[in-house]
Order: sequence, then structure tokens, then C-alpha cells
Amino acid sequence: MKKSFYDIFKQLNDTPRPSHHEERVADFLCDFAKEQGLRYRRDAQNCVVIEKDATPGHENAEPVVILNHMDMVCVAKDGYLRDGHRFDPLKDEIRAYTETVKNSDGTETRWMKAEGTSLGADNGMGLSMALAILADDSIVHGPLEVLTTTNEEDGMSGAEALSTDFIKGRKVINLDSEAYDEITVGAAGAYLQVAHFKADWASVPEKYIFYRIVIDGGLGGHSGVDINKGRCHANQIICRFIQNFGFDKLMVCAINGGTANASISSVAEVVVAVQPENEKVLKDAVGEYNDKLKQQFATTDAGINMRCEEVNPCGQYLRNASDMVSAINELPIGMIAMREDMPGTVMTSNNAGRICTTADEVTVSCHSRSFSNETMRELGQRITSIFKKHGAYDVELLMDTPAWVERQDSPLLALTCKTFEDVLGFEPKKVAMHFVLEAAYYVQKYPGVEIASIGPLIIEPHSTSERVNLDTADNIWKVTVELLKRLA
Repeated sequence: MKKSFYDIFKQLNDTPRPSHHEERVADFLCDFAKEQGLRYRRDAQNCVVIEKDATPGHENAEPVVILNHMDMVCVAKDGYLRDGHRFDPLKDEIRAYTETVKNSDGTETRWMKAEGTSLGADNGMGLSMALAILADDSIVHGPLEVLTTTNEEDGMSGAEALSTDFIKGRKVINLDSEAYDEITVGAAGAYLQVAHFKADWASVPEKYIFYRIVIDGGLGGHSGVDINKGRCHANQIICRFIQNFGFDKLMVCAINGGTANASISSVAEVVVAVQPENEKVLKDAVGEYNDKLKQQFATTDAGINMRCEEVNPCGQYLRNASDMVSAINELPIGMIAMREDMPGTVMTSNNAGRICTTADEVTVSCHSRSFSNETMRELGQRITSIFKKHGAYDVELLMDTPAWVERQDSPLLALTCKTFEDVLGFEPKKVAMHFVLEAAYYVQKYPGVEIASIGPLIIEPHSTSERVNLDTADNIWKVTVELLKRLA
């Protein structure tokens, strides 16, 4: 039954799908295959491949794989309520809406956004297109495999665990790019690790006053795409403030920040205990620091704000908080080096995406990226050493994904460029991007594989400002349909 990819995107966004929680969206994909009368397979990681036979007369064409991932980075605005309750990414749907913007030249552009949360256009828009192709028998194609992986955004464990016989095709159209006029021909590698510090609790003496210090209002954003834009890393800033204020004047009772490992932290908070004589000193220091932040990030994070408010007593503080804060302050955070051969492209970076305090421990995540596998691993080891020097009892490696560069003589790449020219009237730029794609795993697992990565224009992925340009989505649909026909 034919469905538009916009209809399918709405269905997809009705199904919560944050990384590590893809069971329900995998069920959705399997049910979709059943409804269409198509074969499908699902592995232990919940990755799903749906197969569709070739259009009659094209059975001898090479099989083509359309690749996407089913998870999304699901973040919500600080304090955002959904129908009276705090938004829950494991239970609540994404509510998308369309907005038409008038351009200075008199034209109009249609954008899709989400109410209070990230949109999930990364990679839900591409996945919806792939499913719409499966549901449309008027589209000409050879043997087709729609492969959808899990946990792409936070470890790529789905792609890493794929069996070497999970797909037959060696020509892969990846619909997970975010710049409409470009074909991604390379992607940085990624090294994701989480440091674990034991929570060493002690009782707060009597007469102490408790305050919650919050930094919010930053843009956040994708820790690859936006890492060189000079934005506020709230986790880093709040740790600098604590250390500068001095552990002789406060006790840290909890520290939390960020919502996803692959996002620049836009929100961070710390609960502290101070003696009455330091109460005004703290308030004044927060006010002065807030003024400095507003000046420092005036052009990148216009809504940045730091404040403190008195809260109920916590009873306990972290005796080893200075170790964790010192470790975070010693980390290299942000853009570290640029590529000399590609002006404007980041070579190496690191992001401290999440800090989380529980009853037992404090964890800190670091998501490092580089086009040099050697540099990336050296950086990862350096970060591990910093954490261990400051008392981390374990530094857990969650992802070590190599960088990927596509062959420049790839016939698939040439055909994709030609299709863009013929359908849209322009030749797309070939670029290597400072975000991580699963392509490196496919090159390793499936000898001879060729990959062309395309997609609509998506702005501010992994943030509550995420939006997709629907005019470009319509055009990517046209290119994909025509490319399948030519490949058949």
C-alpha cells in the first residue's frame, strides 16, 4: 500500500526510539514488512533488513542496499512539559509541525520542527523514505534490501555486530547525510568512553545552606557538526566555576549535565552546600559569572543563562568531587585540530557530553572524533589517563569506530553525482564530514562495498532546534527514486 514518506515519518515519531531502546521501533519495522508482504530478518541487536524483489524485468540487476539507523538523539528543552508531565523520551511521542518561512528574495521555504524536543529527522527522514520506497510498487528498482541499524548515535553496536551475511548487496545508498547539496564520501572515526568515579559520600555539617546552580539556554548541538562553532559546553563551564569558586567555600552534593553523549551539553547543574557567611559570596559570584558568559557567548548562545536558587537540604556531599571536577577541567573539549587539506573541516575534537550523579557513582562521557585513527586513539588514551590520574576506578570503552573514506573512482559515486545533475541541475560537492557514519564497518565486513551518502538539509541535529528543510527532502526523494531506476 503506497504511503508518502511524510506519513511514515509521523508514524515513526509516534514510536519512542532513543538509543539503546529500539525494541518498539524494530517491532514497527517488522510489522511494516508484514503489512507489505515483504521478507524481513531481525538480529539479536534488533537490526532489521527488509527485502523486496526487483521490479519485473530487472531481476538480474545488482542488489541495492538502502541504509539508515532507527535510533535518534532525543533531547527536550529544560523544564519542557508534555500534557502536564515532564517529557519522557521512553514514553512520549515526538510532535512535529511545519512552518513556512518567507525568504528575502520573496520565495518561501518549508521547515519541519518539533514541539519542545529534537525532531528525529536524523535519521528518521531517511528511514521514512526507505520505507516509502518499499510501499510503492510504481518505483523501478533491482533487488532491494532496506537495512536499519540500532544504536548508531551512541556506540554503533548494531552495525558492529552485523553478521557478514546479513546483506547481499554491495551498492549502498545511505540516507543519513544532513547537507542537501553534498555527497558524504568520508567520515571521522569515533572513540566513546565513560569514566566511573566512586561516589564517596559524607554528611554535611549543620547550618549549611543548599543551592542549586544551573547553566541553561545554550544551543547545544551535534558534537561533530557543531563542535567548531564556539558554543558553550555547559558541563565544562559549570566545572570551571566550581573550581574557581573554591572547594574551601562549598561542598558539592550532586553534579549533572548534558542529555546525550553525542550532543554538546546545553544544560548543567550542581547542588552545593555553603556556610551562611558564604551565601552572598556565592550569589555574587554566580551573577558575575553569568555576565561573563553572556558576553563570551553573545554571538553563539544568545540565550545562555546562569543562576542559583536555594533548595532543600541534601544531607550528604561528595568528598571526592574535586577529583572529578579537576579531571573534567583538564580534558581537551571542543575543536582540537582542523584539516589542512579541507578548509573548514574539523580534523580532531572531543566532547564531554554527559555528567551523571547516582547513589553509587559519578560518570562522565567523552566522545572523541578524528579522521586519523592513530590520533583518535592517542587522544582517547590521553583522556583515559586524565580520568585515572584523578581517581576514576574504571574507564569503559563503548565505541572505537574507524574513520572512512570512499573510493574516488567508485561507479556508484559517479552515478549518484550524475543523477543529482540530471534531476536537480547541480553537481553535489564531495565532502568528508566530522561526524561518524557506520560506513567503516561495512567496508570491513562486506568486501567490494560502495557507499554514497546523501540526505536532506537538517539544521541543528541532536538539539531542540533541530529542523529539516522539506523542499530539500522532496528533492532527495526524487534523486533516490531516479538513482534506483538507473541502478536497475
